[in-house]
Amino acid sequence: MAHLAAHNAPTTLWARKADTCEEINRSHTNSRYLEGFELHPELRGDGDLAAVVGGSDVLVMGVPSHSYRSILAEVAEHIRAWVPVVSLTKGLEQGTRLRMSQVANAVLPGHPFAVLTGPNLAKEVLAGDAAASVVATHDPIVAGHLQRIFEVDLFRVYTNPDVVGCELGGALKNVIAIAAGMADGLGAGDNTKAAVITRGLVELSRLGEAMGGQAVTFAGLAGMGDLIATCMSRQSRNRHVGEQLGKGRKIDEIVAEMNMVAEGVKTAKVVMELSEEFGVEMPISAEVNAVCHEGATAEDAYRGLLRRQTGLEHPHYSF
Repeated sequence: MAHLAAHNAPTTLWARKADTCEEINRSHTNSRYLEGFELHPELRGDGDLAAVVGGSDVLVMGVPSHSYRSILAEVAEHIRAWVPVVSLTKGLEQGTRLRMSQVANAVLPGHPFAVLTGPNLAKEVLAGDAAASVVATHDPIVAGHLQRIFEVDLFRVYTNPDVVGCELGGALKNVIAIAAGMADGLGAGDNTKAAVITRGLVELSRLGEAMGGQAVTFAGLAGMGDLIATCMSRQSRNRHVGEQLGKGRKIDEIVAEMNMVAEGVKTAKVVMELSEEFGVEMPISAEVNAVCHEGATAEDAYRGLLRRQTGLEHPHYSF
């Protein structure tokens, strides 16, 4: 996203590691995460958080959910009044079960907040492949400005006022992607995976609507679009976790060898808490949680799903 924004505005990427900043500034690459891809030549790296935040007209948060609150607390010491905060994070805070906009409102009250989400696999974006995203915010003026910052050539940015739905779609689809990956690891066919994706969409839509999201959002880029990309792509971290679980590996060793965060692992537990709180049945998510946190195997999960009694395909239908 920093690479895209650099096409339209002066952009600085904050990073903790000095060698990452040096590499971005010297060779316009980030080999640790994006080997083989060039970044925009005017994108700058800087390890001084105070300088980066203090000089920003828009703050974009691209950190994992478990670090979101602590980083925002540091940001709060340097950010100027009314600067918009844009979240790229697709997760929910453990313990509080809050969405990132709720965390931001608690730590930085008074700042406009937006979510940038959708089927945006990083390497395909950098390769220049056609893609689309959604910027969600309650303020149409902020939405328009952010749209112009991130829209580049074949990367299209739509606006959406449903912040709740867009945040939940991005977080919940990661859990379903783990289930889809388990199907791959178990050697199941495309029919199985299609069923997981489709029924998973019903689950995330059901919970999302119960929590205040709009049904149409889950049929769009932030819901179905992101779900398909994350469940199908071999670049997807959450699908990779599921695939390795399907091959019989343990969750701890899978996570330990990854240099990026698979949000769905932590989100699965939060989703089950929300499922109970809102009285929404989520069988696929429950099986993923059992594999990730309760010692079940991927084979156990799929046997459990097959034992479930079937009924109406969607609760909105009736005879």
